[in-house]
Amino acid sequence: MTIIILLLLAYVIGSIPSGLWIGKLFYNTDIREHGSGNLGATNTFRTLGKKAGLVVTIMDILKGTAATLLGLLPFFESTNVHPLILGIVAVIGHMFPIFANFKGGKAVATSGGILLGYNWPIFVLLIVGFLVVLKLTKMVSLTSMILAIIALLYSIIYYFTFEHDLPLIGVVLLIAIFIFYRHRSNIKRIKAGTEPKVKWI
Repeated sequence: MTIIILLLLAYVIGSIPSGLWIGKLFYNTDIREHGSGNLGATNTFRTLGKKAGLVVTIMDILKGTAATLLGLLPFFESTNVHPLILGIVAVIGHMFPIFANFKGGKAVATSGGILLGYNWPIFVLLIVGFLVVLKLTKMVSLTSMILAIIALLYSIIYYFTFEHDLPLIGVVLLIAIFIFYRHRSNIKRIKAGTEPKVKWI
């Protein structure tokens, strides 16, 4: 029963629709009715501006981190659920949030939050990599997919050079699959040359 509660709590944390709530509470705007209609940080940036986009990005990251660290709470210490499993459950909640009719974001920021909570050097590497690749591509979607591949390669290298962490490889692979699947429409626009580009970097 404790494990079920822990998993449900991770899902609920992931389900918090940051973009929707920030938009409605502070801007009287439902971001689902603007831009791409997505609840993620990228559409928040486009619809509500940099300040709101940054807040939502941080909130979405921290959802993954909070879920990953749930097992450290005294009440859950004896459950022995792997933190990466909790993180993945939060990502599923982010993509299919119970608080927003199961239509959520594209898993990027919350997935990053998992790595922040589990192996922060990877997170730092990916943040730097994200900014560099975004500077080159000007497309958040393409950058996100490239970083998913980089994260997977890093986890494999980490396995052979530092620690035999097979769960990390498995979860990063699953995250990469999520990210590519959630960006299906973006991939079509990239091929067609119609994918929106950012101008602030």
